[in-house]
Amino acid sequence: MKQWTKAIEIDAPIEHVWKYLDGSLENMQKIMPQVVSNEPLTITEEKIGSIYLQKYKEGKRVMEYEVETLDYLNSPNEKKMKVGFTLGGMFEITAGYELYKINDEKTRYIYTTTNQPLKWFVKLFLLFANDKVVVEFVKRVKRVAENKEDK
Repeated sequence: MKQWTKAIEIDAPIEHVWKYLDGSLENMQKIMPQVVSNEPLTITEEKIGSIYLQKYKEGKRVMEYEVETLDYLNSPNEKKMKVGFTLGGMFEITAGYELYKINDEKTRYIYTTTNQPLKWFVKLFLLFANDKVVVEFVKRVKRVAENKEDK
């Protein structure tokens, strides 16, 4: 299993950043443009255990998978969400989003993702995996959240 963690400070209020992670499909697509659908299948009161059917477009191919909320916290100064899904029967993936209020206009964002290969031959792909996608994602969240036109 591989794990990557990246942290960054975002010049935006915690609630503003949170809306991209725990909001509408339209907001989610601003930071994850390949997500074309995110339909609720099972929603729990405490959010943990909620399941969404998500569709992700990679080139011309659309992949469909169920995303389960594994952890959830939504308080004024700290927000967390961790989701998990199996991609193409090949990888078990988790994505964790943590937000911490620094002050009214600044948020600390920590993104952690894990990738567990489910087939022996895909383990080879992980040997060459780096954090480029993770770094780009964290920068995209910062860029979108700090965009003055979207506040």
